Amino acid sequence: MESGPAIFAGAVFALFGAGLLAWTAVRVRHREPVAHGVSPVASAMIASSAAVIALVVGAWCFTQL
Repeated sequence: MESGPAIFAGAVFALFGAGLLAWTAVRVRHREPVAHGVSPVASAMIASSAAVIALVVGAWCFTQL
């Protein structure tokens, strides 16, 4: 009964983290800004950090099954 929310939350965090990491990598590879009006290095680092944190939280949710 309680594994359903953990699976859903883990999938959401994992998909968000993977999507954000892929989007950030594409933007950096094409030398386009990740966030407008912010330092390119800082915005790429913050977005990458958020993506990795989301992936870690998703993995943690899956281990709680």
